[in-house]
Amino acid sequence: MTVHANLAAINLDCASPKAMAQFYHEVTGWKITHLDDNSAYLGEGPIQLAFQRIEGYQGPDWPGTGKHAHLDFTVADVSAETERLRTLGATVPDFQPGLDQWTVLADPEGHLFCIAAA
Repeated sequence: MTVHANLAAINLDCASPKAMAQFYHEVTGWKITHLDDNSAYLGEGPIQLAFQRIEGYQGPDWPGTGKHAHLDFTVADVSAETERLRTLGATVPDFQPGLDQWTVLADPEGHLFCIAAA
């Protein structure tokens, strides 16, 4: 099989790359590998999570009709992790389509992510 391209990073637009890097560092435990006023990168593996400052950034409308992308994480205890993430600034939207299979959360800037049992 010929590899044509390797995914290096997933970039999320945001208002504050530093704040988002710190939040997701707490979520994942990944090392912050780059940090300045306009961008931040997490992780030393084959794929990094990155944040890019966008003037006037507004988070997605959930549940809206616009296109959405989100991150999925697995955790040992969904209830305990939900509470931990809430203390870090995450919110739990009212709309939860997972039927107890996963929990939708939003980071402090409104990016959606899900957590499910590992």
